[in-house]
Amino acid sequence: MKSTIQTFAATVLKRDRLERVFPVLSWGRSYDAAQFTGDATAAVIVTIMLIPQSLAYALLAGLPAEVGLYASILPLVFYAIFGTSRALAVGPVAVVSLMTASALAPLQLSSIAEYTAAAAILAMLSGLMLVVMGVLRLGVVANFLSHPVIAGFITASGLLIATSQLKHILGVPAHGHTLPEILVSLWHEIGSANLATVAVGVIALAFLFWVRKGMAAFLVRRFGMSQKLAGTLGRIGPVFAVIGTTIGAWVLDLPGAGVAVVGAVPTGLPPLGVPTLDTSMMLALAGPAALISIIGYVESVSVAQTLAAKKRQRITPNQELIALGASNLSSAFSGGYPVTGGFARSVVNYDAGAETPAAGAFTAIGLLLAAMFLTPLLFFLPKATLAATIIVAVLSLVDLTILWRSWSYSRADFAAVSITILLTLLVGVEIGVATGVLVSLALFVWKTSRPHVAEVGQVPGSQHFRNIHRHKVITDPAVVTLRIDESLYFANARQMEDLILARVHRNRTEIKHVILMCSAVNEIDLSALESLEAINQRLTDMGVTMHLSEVKGPVMDRLRCSHFLDELSGKVFLSQYEAFETLRRSEDNKDSLAAE
Repeated sequence: MKSTIQTFAATVLKRDRLERVFPVLSWGRSYDAAQFTGDATAAVIVTIMLIPQSLAYALLAGLPAEVGLYASILPLVFYAIFGTSRALAVGPVAVVSLMTASALAPLQLSSIAEYTAAAAILAMLSGLMLVVMGVLRLGVVANFLSHPVIAGFITASGLLIATSQLKHILGVPAHGHTLPEILVSLWHEIGSANLATVAVGVIALAFLFWVRKGMAAFLVRRFGMSQKLAGTLGRIGPVFAVIGTTIGAWVLDLPGAGVAVVGAVPTGLPPLGVPTLDTSMMLALAGPAALISIIGYVESVSVAQTLAAKKRQRITPNQELIALGASNLSSAFSGGYPVTGGFARSVVNYDAGAETPAAGAFTAIGLLLAAMFLTPLLFFLPKATLAATIIVAVLSLVDLTILWRSWSYSRADFAAVSITILLTLLVGVEIGVATGVLVSLALFVWKTSRPHVAEVGQVPGSQHFRNIHRHKVITDPAVVTLRIDESLYFANARQMEDLILARVHRNRTEIKHVILMCSAVNEIDLSALESLEAINQRLTDMGVTMHLSEVKGPVMDRLRCSHFLDELSGKVFLSQYEAFETLRRSEDNKDSLAAE
């Protein structure tokens, strides 16, 4: 009997471990016809949406259009196997495409074949980094990208992307990877703008902006459609622009009028194989790959968590690292480039009824069929239409209100946002986001190096203690309570020491006890411990007793590992109320004895 129970427990434990690594085993075991219907419906809609979007993002990355399709097939399959989100759709996205272009530009590659191979190496490096981070459970690394930095980076990237696509709208050969370079190049070339291309681009832009802003309301009002159906049709609006302008370019022979079109797109399966490994190129791309990995992970997890919350589901962040890593590796081995979870396609996937990650696998089948049979139909697709698709998509990412919102709330956050935006626009993508992270960390250290220490008193009729400068509270001239509102570490230890001793020196003849209220202290490092020892000794020399109150358990455990508690001149109280009342009574008793 005992051996049977042990065998059963081992089997369950083994199955749980397999399901953690391969979440497909969890949801796949109970997969049914209703889920299949929802997934298949979502796959059809997302496939229609992804065809023009994948082509557009590949061109944004400087790659041939078909590479966007290749990067959207196997990554969806591998995410379905390893991913924990039931609605996330993985593939090329605008920001990662821009970062890919920025990473590859300095290499000065001589042919499109070398450029495509380098993009595959970038995807491979990104995939390896993500898998290693997942295995080591390093999802916390993404926390170093604060919201202001991410918001500033995405806003600046949206502006850069939109500006870079104006060359396709105008039909001019502009270049550059920073805003000044792009604008100067456009200014020099604007005189040679092709009017037919401008007409196509403006019409496509106008239509796509209407699709995004007014099409859903029009369909509801004019045809009585449901809000959900109208919204879905609005999100796949780029497909209508692609069909319309492609037919128009064919019928009117727009290539003969100088309108650039996609041209011949290779038909067939994605090219499978390991990218050609070049050590010097891998070293050059390691830094950009790390940034792409972290930013892509942050974007993907944010989308996945948002959609999971709507159905009261949960995702596993560290497993998402492995899933995105596997997706990027599969993209690298199938002629693609770096991918991540995209907001727009994931929302469409969710709204269209996706129930499980199988929707992504079905979408991959649809895109595979498109790569095999539909690419000849894209010959007359104007590049201006794809540029318009990108511009409309990325302008929704631009949020300049973050500047005044951060200014009104926190000057430090404003500094991080503004520096990230300016450097991304003026210097480059990698410099912008890296500097933003460094500025955020530097501001954090600066802010925490100046800890807020408040003198508190008892709120009448309660056991609560508040700042004496903000509330009417009860105090005692012989007992001073200082609440430390920050964890104590090397950067603020000396500042905290100076603040406490300065307060005691103001009334050194009256003060008999100092209580350090530690309710907000989550950590005390060795530097701060030495400062506490110095404060305790200085106060003892002055005839003042030092006490602690409301010390958290983990902090107390660390203090017990030192000699500090043995040398402490006073006591450690469980609550501030107990400390205040005990010490007040002791001073009252001393006064009574002195009077007698």
